[in-house]
Amino acid sequence: MTRSTVFRWAVQSVGPQMMLRRAAKNGELGARLAIDRRLWADPFPTYERMRGIGEMQHGGLVSSTTSHRIASEVLRSPAFRVGIGSSERLSPFARRMLAMATDPSAVGPAEPPSMLAVDPPQHTKYRRLVSKVFTPRAMAAMEPRVEEIATELLDEMAKHDTVDLVDMYAGPLPVRVISEILGVPAYMQDSMLEWGNAAAVTLDPALHYRQFRDASRALRRIHTWLDNHLKELRRNPGDDLLSRLALLVDEGENLDDVELRSTALLVIGAGFETTVNLIGNAVTQLLAHPDQLDTLKADASGWPNAVDEVLRYDSPVQVTVRIAGEDTHVGDHEIPVGRFVSLMLGGANRDPEVFEDPARFDVTRANARDHLGFSAGIHFCLGASLARMEGAVALRMLFERFPDLALAGEPERRELRVLRGYEHMPVSLRRRAGQSAAVDGARRPNTIRTSSLHGSDGSGWTSPVSTNPSRS
Repeated sequence: MTRSTVFRWAVQSVGPQMMLRRAAKNGELGARLAIDRRLWADPFPTYERMRGIGEMQHGGLVSSTTSHRIASEVLRSPAFRVGIGSSERLSPFARRMLAMATDPSAVGPAEPPSMLAVDPPQHTKYRRLVSKVFTPRAMAAMEPRVEEIATELLDEMAKHDTVDLVDMYAGPLPVRVISEILGVPAYMQDSMLEWGNAAAVTLDPALHYRQFRDASRALRRIHTWLDNHLKELRRNPGDDLLSRLALLVDEGENLDDVELRSTALLVIGAGFETTVNLIGNAVTQLLAHPDQLDTLKADASGWPNAVDEVLRYDSPVQVTVRIAGEDTHVGDHEIPVGRFVSLMLGGANRDPEVFEDPARFDVTRANARDHLGFSAGIHFCLGASLARMEGAVALRMLFERFPDLALAGEPERRELRVLRGYEHMPVSLRRRAGQSAAVDGARRPNTIRTSSLHGSDGSGWTSPVSTNPSRS
């Protein structure tokens, strides 16, 4: 297993990074952003440098853009595809190595047959079938349950003065929602949190070996569990959405077990990652802009728009890639078949051609919803309505319950390029005399983090443990 994992990591992560390093040495800013970890905490100045050069920059293998118009056109154009390993610009050897690096027992949410990684007609079939079950109405019907889950988590937080918001709220909430969508029993939700966190990082190509190894192990466990879970759902289906999808036949077509497993994995990975990062990014921005938070406290109807402004201003997904499936044009730019096009969504969402004063965080922005945080075209996020609802409910209830919530130390970002969010976020729940919402860099208190969501029988929480907010 170790050799297989090392080989896959070398092909899927090290190889692309080597190509990107060569491109970065040639002055390609998009490539530098992909490999220079020093830029990841604040990529926005680099986006603006790219914007100053022009709406597209063309390198040896990759074209990059921070233009909202260009990115939107590429995402919606049938001339572009998502099958990275099929690029005509890759050598036959590179394509062969990518094919050999696929491990069916550890396929991630960004690998075929995931909807993220396939093109029509395969994608058309998957999307049509999944859309029959994952409807906006079904997502909206979950709002009362999301409120119940948020209340339970906030009740547990209220037992403490200082907590890690990611560990005790931003992470557990989407995991519990996803678990109910997939029919996951309560006693398995601990594992789902662990697996979802590990699997989601595979959406990011620039992984250290340890990250890649841990993700592969988690993916194997997920696939093994999902195999058994799907068999049980077919024997004894429940009211959950995955049971409905497992039994669905439409126009004589259905999803087989491999396709169902891939769909469930995509829900676990992408569904968890988008929401946990959305909540964390929103809290930091609202605490950094107290006037905007005051606006929302005065009028709770503004929370849905605030969520879209967070998705625009501090996008949980910063970049995505497409490949030209044919010789084509984007605007005035010729794009040859097989060329990679890197779409800097975080930069496109601050394009001044679309958003007035784009570097200003404004929860009342009229066109905040025009962001590309959920992609566009046929790959527009199927769970966008759920993520928006979860974010609005989670943030509204958090600040209603703890109006004096403040950072209690420096939040720790996840060291990833594609995904933008926080690993840990120490917060105090009650205002002390002289305390402000700003980070007190000199004070790094011990912070309550939980080691799991439930006890072994699924009946309740494990005892909290006191840890330092820094990673061990």
